[in-house]
This record gives sequence, C-alpha cells and structure tokens, in this order.
Amino acid sequence: MSDQKPGMTYADAGVDIDAGNALVERIKPAAKRTNRPGVMSGLGGFGALFDLKGAGYDDPVLVAATDGVGTKLRIAIDTGHVEGVGIDLVAMCVNDLVCQGAEPLFFLDYFATGKLETETAAKVIESIAEGCAQSGCALIGGETAEMPGMYPAGDFDLAGFAVGAMERGTALPDGVRAGDVLLGLASDGVHSNGYSLVRKLVAHSGLGWDAACPWAEGSLGAALLTPTRLYVKPALAAIKAGDVHALAHITGGGLTENLPRVLPDGLRAQIDLGAWTLPPVFAWMRDTGAMDTGEMLKTFNSGIGMVVVVEAARADALSTVLSEAGETVLRLGRVTAGEGVRYDGTLA
Repeated sequence: MSDQKPGMTYADAGVDIDAGNALVERIKPAAKRTNRPGVMSGLGGFGALFDLKGAGYDDPVLVAATDGVGTKLRIAIDTGHVEGVGIDLVAMCVNDLVCQGAEPLFFLDYFATGKLETETAAKVIESIAEGCAQSGCALIGGETAEMPGMYPAGDFDLAGFAVGAMERGTALPDGVRAGDVLLGLASDGVHSNGYSLVRKLVAHSGLGWDAACPWAEGSLGAALLTPTRLYVKPALAAIKAGDVHALAHITGGGLTENLPRVLPDGLRAQIDLGAWTLPPVFAWMRDTGAMDTGEMLKTFNSGIGMVVVVEAARADALSTVLSEAGETVLRLGRVTAGEGVRYDGTLA
C-alpha cells in the first residue's frame, strides 16, 4: 500500500486547459461566420493561413495595425456589460487600416486573464467576431492566456491585430492640396479613447455606473459603453468612387492632433466649429469638468469619428456616397495654406 501524494497538475496552479478548449469550441461558429475570400484555415492551428490572390489582389501591399480598448475596459468589467468591447477592439484597428487606403482582410485577438471565465470570454470574442463581420474581415486566430497572479479576480485585458491590403500605388494619403474639402463622419459617442478622463469626470459628478444617464435612456455606464463606430465599408465605398485624398481616424488627440497627420507640410485644416453641434455626451462632460473647447477638441472626437479629405469638385457626390452607406456627413471646412488645425467660430 502506497501513501504517495498525488502529483501536481496545471490545474493546481490555476490554469484550466479544459476551460480553454471549451471556449475555442464555443467561439468557432462566431469565427466561421466571418469567413471571406482568401481564408485558408480556421481556428485551432499553430498559425492561420490567408491567400491574397484568393482575396482578389494582383500586386498587393500589406498594411498592419494593432490597438486595444484602453481604460474603457474598466467600465465594462465593473458593470459586467462586456458585449460591446470586442467591437471597440476591432474598430480601433480596422478604422486605422482604412485610413491608409487598405481593405481589412483578417483579424487576430489576444485575451488575457487571471482565471478564465468562459461565459465572459465568449461574449467578448463573439463581439469581436461581430465587429469583423461588419468590417468584412475574417477572425482567423487569436490567443487566450490564463495567467494566475497577473490579474485580479474578474479582470482581463484585450489587444487586437488587423492586417489589410491594397494594390501597389493606391496608398493614402495622396494628393492632398489647398482647396480640398473636409467631410466629417459623425461618431457614435466617445468611442475608445479619453476614458481615463471620462472616469475622472464621472467620479467628479458623484454618479455611479448604474445611475440614470443624464443625457439618454438607460444607465450611465451603458451609455458610455456605446461601441466605436466602424467606418470601413463606407470609407472603402468612397475610395472606390474616386477623389478621396486622405482619411483621418479621430481617436486620441482629437481633431487637433489627428488631422495634421494626413496633411503635407505647408497645409492646414481650417474647420468651422459651427458645422456641427456637440453631442449630448460631450456636452455633459464639458459642463461637468468645466472643460474649454480646446481641451475637448484635443482629447475627444467631440462628435466627429472620421474625416475624409476630398477633391472640392467631388465633395457633394462623395457626401452622397457616404450618406447612402449609412453615414451622417458634415461639411467641416477646407484645406488651406498654413500648419496644423485652425478653428473658426464656436462649438455649441
């Protein structure tokens, strides 16, 4: 008779391989519905294969982008409303890709946690698949890392990686010149940047995440978790229509920092602040924190999630293309001689 103690297992260290396998099986249908031409293999391999010729490219240039959700994730974890952060993750990557003139082709995610909660992880990854489906790119792989001792109970972190392609010689920005028109595409809210300040403003207001939202139906937390808008398909439609010279994704740094990134030296963006009204969520934050207009415009998107720089003679036609694709289009101003961004008027 032996009194030998049972050998230690990975589960004793806090890692549940069976839970990870169950998660992969759970998310396979979500990933499968993102399939598109070019996908050669699904989840489960050591790597994922993609055929650029199968996707219709003759002389492709690849474009890659990576991003996260930032501290918006803190609100999602604290409220338990994690269903939209996967869309945020995809949007922050693919909205950047399309600014280079690239079509997003495939996406990979990284989900890290201390102890894997299958239901929470599945909701997040299923929302990643939803973002991919809305953007026309395939979710072809990822990594779920269970790391005991690295994260407090219930916490997790996300990162996303997107790859797109364009035919050689079609990269943006290209051809931006004085006289070009700036078309703003409305945002769906705060999107996924500036949330360290958002959280501070909410704390200053004395409200909790479950409090009634001051500017909309439902709770404050749910309103602030509205997912980032996906601009990919409308932007690609405008690019295909011709005479789009640049696109700028308005994320951290707002209009003030992001627009100059697509302008050649010697040119500036001249913006009429009277061209749109500050959406209620931003007006509430401005008033709560007694923030000035300059701070708002360099911290948040302030209601404009993407700017399309177009040939002046084609501005009306391209506005129609974007509107028909579901965007709210605002004529913000023009490209002029100078540097940076110049604001005229008052943001109401």
